Amino acid sequence: MASLNVGNLGEYLREQRRNAQLSLRQLADAAGVSNPYLSQIERGLRKPSAEVLQQVAKALRISAETLYVRAGILDAERDLNEVETRAVILADPTLDERQKQVLLQIYESFRKENGFGSGEERANDTDPRAVAEDDDVGSDVGSDTDDSETDPRRTAG
Repeated sequence: MASLNVGNLGEYLREQRRNAQLSLRQLADAAGVSNPYLSQIERGLRKPSAEVLQQVAKALRISAETLYVRAGILDAERDLNEVETRAVILADPTLDERQKQVLLQIYESFRKENGFGSGEERANDTDPRAVAEDDDVGSDVGSDTDDSETDPRRTAG
């Protein structure tokens, strides 16, 4: 069977699996896919769906978007910088999950303000409802007004 044109996805997955010190069988179990299917993906014989890539990324604890780019699901030229930025934020061990989501919200709001919104496919990753409801961080990002005089939460005291 000839290799499909899936970039260097298979090689990258194999490298990430080895870095995580997982066998093919362990990764397949963790991702909820069959061992032969994962082997075919690594050898470039199968092109996995975005859902399978997401499961594999979660099992490897890496960015699904990086796998999407390597699989040709996302346009590498247009999205690579955004994917890398998001991946760095998500991989930062000094931030908890809530802090990562808030940073991603702020990053996305600046991109949209500058005309580079990333669209609906990532809306769930940066959904404001995913952040604690009592958290105001980022709610006034992009605001040009200084309402410190009218907002009692912002008065010095």
